Amino acid sequence: MTEHKQYPVRQTDRNLALELVRVTEAAAIAASHWIGHGDKNEADGAAVEAMRKAFDAVAIDGTVVIGEGEMDEAPMLFIGERVGAGGPAMDIAVDPLEGTSLTAKAGPNAMTTLALAERGKFLHAPDIYMDKIAVGGGLPPGVVNLDDSVANNLRNLALAKKVDIEDLMVCLLDRDRHEQLIAHSREAGARVMLISDGDVAAAIATALPESQIDLYMGAGGAPEGVLSAAALRCVGGQMQGRLLYENDEQIARVRSMGHADPKRCFAAHELAAGDVMFAATGVTTGPMLRGVKWSHGGAITHSIVMRSRSGTVRFIEGHHNLEKDRSAT
Repeated sequence: MTEHKQYPVRQTDRNLALELVRVTEAAAIAASHWIGHGDKNEADGAAVEAMRKAFDAVAIDGTVVIGEGEMDEAPMLFIGERVGAGGPAMDIAVDPLEGTSLTAKAGPNAMTTLALAERGKFLHAPDIYMDKIAVGGGLPPGVVNLDDSVANNLRNLALAKKVDIEDLMVCLLDRDRHEQLIAHSREAGARVMLISDGDVAAAIATALPESQIDLYMGAGGAPEGVLSAAALRCVGGQMQGRLLYENDEQIARVRSMGHADPKRCFAAHELAAGDVMFAATGVTTGPMLRGVKWSHGGAITHSIVMRSRSGTVRFIEGHHNLEKDRSAT
């Protein structure tokens, strides 16, 4: 009789966390070939294909529920795509290259990201915009609210952090749509950091004291919103998000996904519920992760992997001998 060895759940989870990092590492290495070449589509395509291939070795039955597009928009990792080598049923939220323009221009803070949860635990939504607000951990529940004014949110956050509003740094994407948010933040006395891309990294940065970012807000992609919520849940941060629509077709699409109230405001634990794992690897260097560094015949990567159940955050430096078969690393 064959004996089937039962591995402890924690050991299995640790192995899976490492497998997720291998997926983001593969995507980062592939995308890094396009740093500074001015072609964001080639960079994104390289990351997508490398990530898709790397998933073939991960022991899950995975379904992409938050991706870059619908099935007819391949070669993106599309919503509904099945990945993995077989195993427990898991849902996946993915952005194969957050910061495509940053990569093309050799700008800072581009990275590859994904999050994993049990089936049905991620908000199911199409690739549309989401209004967001996020803060780090260690703060009273509800310290900021998406429906409150900028001035009130800054006042409450300053009180919770025991600082003056003038000491707070607000981060937003540098977009025309954020003109009023920027103006109201400055009128309240806060400092404003404008970024060209990379709102997942910006949301996570609210939980990193060394980043000096206290509050992230504004409209960005819904996939990035789910990924941000997954990461912030791992470190005790707070986030709220509401889907934004450009037309009635998008509203109908969201309702077809089971959302009776398309204007609902979702908290972080509703965007990414249950036991969540998050992994990211730097493509270009930013405040959280170093970018891919090339040497003769190999590359060095810098990654982060987090889990909501344990609250553990691990930084991993990978040294890759690319002259050998990738599957052996």
